[in-house]
Amino acid sequence: MTQAQTEPRTPKSHRSLPSALALLASVLFASGLVAGLMHAPALTGLGLRCAAIALLIPFALRRRSLLVWTFLAMLAGAELGVDAPAFAAQTHFVGDIFLRLIRMIVAPLIFGGIVTGIAGHNELRSVGRVAIKALVFFEVVTTFGLILGAVAIDLTQAGAGVTLPVVTKATAPAVHPQGWQQILLNIFPENIAKAVAENQILQVAVFALLFGAALATLPEPERMPLLKVLQSLTETMFRLTRIIMVAAPVAAGAALAYTVGSMGLATLLPLGKLLITCYVALSVFLLVLALILLFARIPVGRFAAAVAEPAALGFATTSSEAALPLAMEQMEEFGVPRWIVSFVIPTGYSFNMTGSSIYLSMAALFAAQAGGLHLTITQQIVLLATLVLTSKGIAGVPRATLVILMAVASSFQIPAAAVLMLLGVDTLMDMGRTAMNVIGNCLAAAVVARWEGELKVAAVSD
Repeated sequence: MTQAQTEPRTPKSHRSLPSALALLASVLFASGLVAGLMHAPALTGLGLRCAAIALLIPFALRRRSLLVWTFLAMLAGAELGVDAPAFAAQTHFVGDIFLRLIRMIVAPLIFGGIVTGIAGHNELRSVGRVAIKALVFFEVVTTFGLILGAVAIDLTQAGAGVTLPVVTKATAPAVHPQGWQQILLNIFPENIAKAVAENQILQVAVFALLFGAALATLPEPERMPLLKVLQSLTETMFRLTRIIMVAAPVAAGAALAYTVGSMGLATLLPLGKLLITCYVALSVFLLVLALILLFARIPVGRFAAAVAEPAALGFATTSSEAALPLAMEQMEEFGVPRWIVSFVIPTGYSFNMTGSSIYLSMAALFAAQAGGLHLTITQQIVLLATLVLTSKGIAGVPRATLVILMAVASSFQIPAAAVLMLLGVDTLMDMGRTAMNVIGNCLAAAVVARWEGELKVAAVSD
């Protein structure tokens, strides 16, 4: 008898019990949040939320998955933000430490992955072809996202009838619109050390491409010593990624605790219609991405399992950068070659902001509606074309979408106060659009690898 034959099977009812507990816990936690918003007795909401967390702990212990623990930490963080907002507002440093650790490994991870892929696997001829396919894919998907966001906000008219504040205390970041020449110039690093220090991942990727191409042209006796060092560096950085990701659930919980504690659940109410519109549009876009996967003959379920953890991490931390190393590792395990992963995903941070593209068109038209402007279809097309151009090359700018919105607003006479209103729910919408950015970049890597015939057979077979 084999081991599989001798081991007793777990009844289906037992296997489904943890899932049922997780579902029940989610319902209880949502009920606790609603009770808090409806001004029910404080102990009622607190009891429901604590009961939900208590039910999830056995589920988390049984699964021992990064995704499950991240979800549990997010609920615990939200609870801390609701009932201990003063303390929760002080937890931001935990997420900052995690982000610093992530930034520490991103540049060497990208550099090592691209160089070893090109120089170690003779992929020099494929680089240009992959770059063109990736850029075409990026532009098609992000343009569709802009159109979807515009259609969604035109249907809901979430900004219509909004009363703008007379005085707005919030201050917008400095706006520096860039021409296409400057955007192209910023792709190429003038100093690789400066590019690493400023976390310009696209510049690091370009340097790695050129370095890898140069290394590939050397005779093998001169190439192999450095190549072995870089291969060891890359493997070490992936191992370090796994070590750092142990802290991911704590960082996610702290980030959500800070958001809820500093803003409060009541911030959902004033701009709730826009928030709902944003997440419905993101959900529709997920269906579009699923159709792309089916068209490319990539298993949807397996891909969803691969991107679940990095997407959840991006959602909780509102940072695509935080999810980048884990996303690269997951897509490599999914079957995408390392050199394609290391090139396509970092490049997507500047050219494939799928979630941000939906938000940009939606937020711009919301601000126009709130400002009492009635843009014609032609004006909306011009606005979308402007967003397509101005949204490139700003991945390293904090709150980059707000910078773009302020630049576009001044060109279309949209009141700055209408854009600044978005600050109230920007973080809440940033969670969804960041998760979508992560999913979109992972999708791009898988699709490009499929087009190149490089996606491993084991990853696409049923």
